[in-house]
Amino acid sequence: MSNIVFYGVAPHPPILLPEVGGADSKKVDRTFTAMQKFASQIIESGAEIVIIISPHGAVFSDGVAITGSVTTSGDLKQFRADLNFKYSNDPVLVNEIIQQAGKRGIAALAIDDYLAGEYGITTRLDHGVLVPMYFLNRAGVDLPVVPVSMSMLPFEELYAFGAAIKDACTRHGKKAALIASGDMSHRLTPDATAGYSEKGAVFDRAVVDLLAKKDFRGILNIDLELAEAAGECGLRSIIMMLGAADGVKVDTEVLSYEGPFGVGYMVAVLKPLGGESESLLESIFNERAEKIGAQRAGESELVSLARMALERYVREGKKIYPDTGSSPVLEEKAGVFVSLKKHGQLRGCIGTIMPTTDNIGFEIINNAISAGTGDPRFEPVEPGELDELVYSVDVLKPAEPINNMSQLDVRRYGVIVRSGRRSGLLLPNLEGIDTVEQQVSIARQKAGIGPDEPVQLQRFEVVRYY
Repeated sequence: MSNIVFYGVAPHPPILLPEVGGADSKKVDRTFTAMQKFASQIIESGAEIVIIISPHGAVFSDGVAITGSVTTSGDLKQFRADLNFKYSNDPVLVNEIIQQAGKRGIAALAIDDYLAGEYGITTRLDHGVLVPMYFLNRAGVDLPVVPVSMSMLPFEELYAFGAAIKDACTRHGKKAALIASGDMSHRLTPDATAGYSEKGAVFDRAVVDLLAKKDFRGILNIDLELAEAAGECGLRSIIMMLGAADGVKVDTEVLSYEGPFGVGYMVAVLKPLGGESESLLESIFNERAEKIGAQRAGESELVSLARMALERYVREGKKIYPDTGSSPVLEEKAGVFVSLKKHGQLRGCIGTIMPTTDNIGFEIINNAISAGTGDPRFEPVEPGELDELVYSVDVLKPAEPINNMSQLDVRRYGVIVRSGRRSGLLLPNLEGIDTVEQQVSIARQKAGIGPDEPVQLQRFEVVRYY
């Protein structure tokens, strides 16, 4: 039986607090009232410790950071409010979570003041922790607080980390309240500070509805592109929390949802009912493996060549040679980009604008190896990752000069921007790139070209192989 006696989702807009928002805080009265109820339910649960997951702490891509200091503190001075917070931590529970995560193959690290200095981060509590805790303080809750940072690990690993929290709480023995701190879409209205996307409301409706229906698998399967377009900061925290409820029979209630400032705020609770429910852990990892297997079963000859080239190089340090006679395309000359993804996240991408070898076959082999071992944004691919990678190959058609951005189309054309010796390229039809302005801006950034510097533009088409 789980020792987690309360699960909840809490928004963290500082404007919600009267000390910060003043008169504007009245515009989120529904959220304020719901958070009061949220805090009272934690008291009723009999929780002896609070674990809170924040997206604004030390966010790592390959593991989970947990505050390891004996005491934790923070304030809201940056929001012009004289509000100070200090809590005791529970190092025993922190270490237990780290051990249980390690058993599931997930790296977790206790961040103390020394490590914070080494990483250039801080152990000070952020507003993702402090805004929800404000309501617990008002309700008279005085419990130890274990702050956990959200991670950019794949959804399946985040869910498994939540299960590790559940196991750790059981071994620790104290009753725990687990809070997922996070706002929903930041792009609900044209005047939203993060900009507007029609997908913002679509994302928020989906999460609210799925949580209300206890469809945790549906939340795990939310499209990454939709989440990115929505500009949310709560989905990963929620998934970590749901993992801690895996196999636990719960009742769910969305206490409130509103978005008066162009940002969605949801308050929701999951109440353990006793007894067990279906566990998703094993099935979600099996489904991921089956999906990768199906993609590989249908992969094109060019993608198969890229995959075999990187696998041979990583495992044996050797290069393969292309059988150009097997496909007329491999005998041609062209620039080629090879992209690697791991569980939906980019893992490497290297390419050539113009051909640098005798044929496309050699171009694919060289760029596949470079994408896996030489992309400066990532550590080299390890042998244990090879079975989790998904590949795509873009064969570039010759570039042509254009007069202005009106001649671009982000779905059809890639873009090259040039200023003197500096040049930047962006492929077409990339996730999260919806406008020509975004496309050109990112290409400028890659080349180190300022937003106001004059540039020459070229466009090109690609043939994308999966």
